[in-house]
Amino acid sequence: MEESFSICARTGGVHRGDGRALDPWDWAWRPAAPPEAGTACDSVGVLSHLAGEAGRRSLPVGVIGPREATEAQLGTAEALGRRLGELGLVVVCGGKGGVMEAVCRGARGAGGLTVGILPDAGWRGANAHVALPLATGLSEARNAVIARAALVLVAVGGSYGTMTEIAYGLHFGRRVIGLAAAPELPGLKPAGSVEAAVARVAEALLAEAELS
Repeated sequence: MEESFSICARTGGVHRGDGRALDPWDWAWRPAAPPEAGTACDSVGVLSHLAGEAGRRSLPVGVIGPREATEAQLGTAEALGRRLGELGLVVVCGGKGGVMEAVCRGARGAGGLTVGILPDAGWRGANAHVALPLATGLSEARNAVIARAALVLVAVGGSYGTMTEIAYGLHFGRRVIGLAAAPELPGLKPAGSVEAAVARVAEALLAEAELS
């Protein structure tokens, strides 16, 4: 069962039942007084509540998927990007076309920050919706950089390149979520919808606060 949180009516702080509150910059749970007239919410509600807060740390979520994607996969990637952008999360991807371009389009349209970890030696090869293009010159080896940089990964569809990113993510101890016919690999957590995937992302990010 997913953990429940509460929002303090006076301070707007996020609390949980063990007497701790979330520090949104250090992204860690700290001892705190009980919330006053707290409003219950789930993990997605926590991210939604914090989305516009200036003192919140921006957290990177990796979205991976093929350049040669189906229309359904492109639509899923764009919808996923939109939701991540609405929640104030940073979308990290390979910066090229297909799923990468679609997720960036959705996130940027929702006001989110999009980061492209490019295989190229120059930044101009990024798709038109990458706000922060990072040229690595590493070719496909940049897949490991994406998997290491993101706190959680969502795979939309699949290709050999996507499978390497999934494998790297699992190797690095990241939670990896699958959507839209992502490869069925041991350790990957399938999600039946964009909202289900976003809920898994939110759970993973709040678990990251537990590790701090």
